[in-house]
Amino acid sequence: MEDFLPQLAGIIVLGIAAQWAAWRAGLPSILLLLVLGLIVGPVTGWIDPDALFGDLLHPFVSLAVALILYEGGLTLKLSDLPKIHLPVISLVSVGAVLTWMITATAAYFVIGLSMPLSVLLGAVLIVTGPTVIAPLLRHIRPTGLVGPVLRWEGIVIDPIGASLTVLVFEAVMIAQTREATAHVAIAILKTAAVGGGLGIVAAAILVIVLQRYWIADYLQSAASLMFVVATFTIANMIQHEAGLLAVTVMGFAVANQKRVDVEHIIEFKENLQVLLLSTLFIVLAARLDFADLASLAGRGTLFVVILIVVARPLSVWVSTIRGPLMGRDRLFLAAMAPRGIVAAAVASVLALRLEHAGFEEAGQLVPITFMTIIGTVAFYGIASPLIARRLGVSESDPQGVLFVGAQPWVRDIGLLLQREGFKVRLVDSNWDHVNEARMAGLPTTAGSILAEHTLDTMDLGGIGRLLAVTPNDWVNILAVQRFGRIFGRAGCYQLAAERHAPGGHKHRHKHGRLLFGEEVTNHTFELKHARGFTPKATRLSEQFEYGAFKARYEEGFIPLFVYDDQKRLRVITSESDQEPAPGETIIGLVQEQE
Repeated sequence: MEDFLPQLAGIIVLGIAAQWAAWRAGLPSILLLLVLGLIVGPVTGWIDPDALFGDLLHPFVSLAVALILYEGGLTLKLSDLPKIHLPVISLVSVGAVLTWMITATAAYFVIGLSMPLSVLLGAVLIVTGPTVIAPLLRHIRPTGLVGPVLRWEGIVIDPIGASLTVLVFEAVMIAQTREATAHVAIAILKTAAVGGGLGIVAAAILVIVLQRYWIADYLQSAASLMFVVATFTIANMIQHEAGLLAVTVMGFAVANQKRVDVEHIIEFKENLQVLLLSTLFIVLAARLDFADLASLAGRGTLFVVILIVVARPLSVWVSTIRGPLMGRDRLFLAAMAPRGIVAAAVASVLALRLEHAGFEEAGQLVPITFMTIIGTVAFYGIASPLIARRLGVSESDPQGVLFVGAQPWVRDIGLLLQREGFKVRLVDSNWDHVNEARMAGLPTTAGSILAEHTLDTMDLGGIGRLLAVTPNDWVNILAVQRFGRIFGRAGCYQLAAERHAPGGHKHRHKHGRLLFGEEVTNHTFELKHARGFTPKATRLSEQFEYGAFKARYEEGFIPLFVYDDQKRLRVITSESDQEPAPGETIIGLVQEQE
């Protein structure tokens, strides 16, 4: 007990610390987790996962993977893919098959694996995943459709890749017993039927339970976790390795039903996923053997190069021949395919099973998968931002605006900015506000700005600043804190707090730049909106300079933004002392004189 407790505590502490350090540094957390896992495992020998967990290692990893895949299924909402469904569907179908074939071929000829294990490794490595794609996209902020396509490819390919891998694994295991091809096909169909059927049934039961209020609110997330674990276990008991498919289908079904709101469950799963990813990656990395990595050094490097130079570009080129993507978008897609936690976790689970089944080569699956993760994350992390700027799919100084809040007056300002040629996006957890904004033609994300899945699924291409304008000052403060790492402190603004807000006046200067003026609050805008004030853009000239503009709209006028002929947008803040000059365009909230 005394020997094991520090190791267990160390795994959790180091895992969360790595996540925090990666967030502070703006790096993919997977790299720091890998480094820490190697240090505490093969380098120092402090943690030996096989000795620490014993026979529980495989069940622990399997359950962790199941929960991660369930969370991935929950983020998969097909209603969010109206404009990019064609390239996404092509990439996760035709592109995935091509990647699978090329990867399997390289594994057979370069690594020297047997054909069954080569085909299995090819299936494992078709996944990318939002845990590695999302941080890179936040940093690069590509414009146009390429960002959403990459983001949704990562979300969709995780469950598809994991399910495909399970089916291939089932075929490999059955073929090992030399059963007839018909038996193999029947077993695969049975796995698909059991996994898919149980996943749908479990999702339906969970939705009914939530819809009829049979579970208290504070127990609903825990009950969802219970359903996932039970579904995974029952599916595996009925059909070997059908559990991963079952929980993936369950997550997808729960996310796409319309009867109950599951946002609170998604947020709980996000927090759980951080803990699972942190501990799981350190445990898996600690099991690596430097001798295995060294023996694969040359072959493994060539294998990774083939994935980067051949597999990804070819799959993207074939998948996007037809569709809305331009040539530079396709080139950038070809330069972005890092592998992540799902590949590592699935490879580790199946390697354990294969080793127990007598596949001596199965031990190579894990080190080659980790080499692929390290190589692809390092390469794409360094090269992708440079390639994006070179191709012109990301802006060095984006001028768009992200509004946190979609109240009526915010929608009016957003529409005007959009008409003036600026990229605009609104975020709100109020569905009435979201629907009204979408009907008005404004790009809008539904969800809490503080939820990880909201940030992961949001298109920030062309966005260069945040305006936190909700009625809740603490939400504004937290939004500014969170996005300070993305836009910089200078690009994050918030409304002044209402004077009666608890603690708001005291803390309002500590975080974001104060918008529009010391006394301008959400209540101010609501009153003016009710009185008929509207945002208006006016170009200033020598004959109609700023003083004349103010004189015309003197009563209640609020200056909001200024931009010049190069479309460089300047936000008016409480400390702004630079008057708009002739030739610039001022956007202000005004009441037209009758």
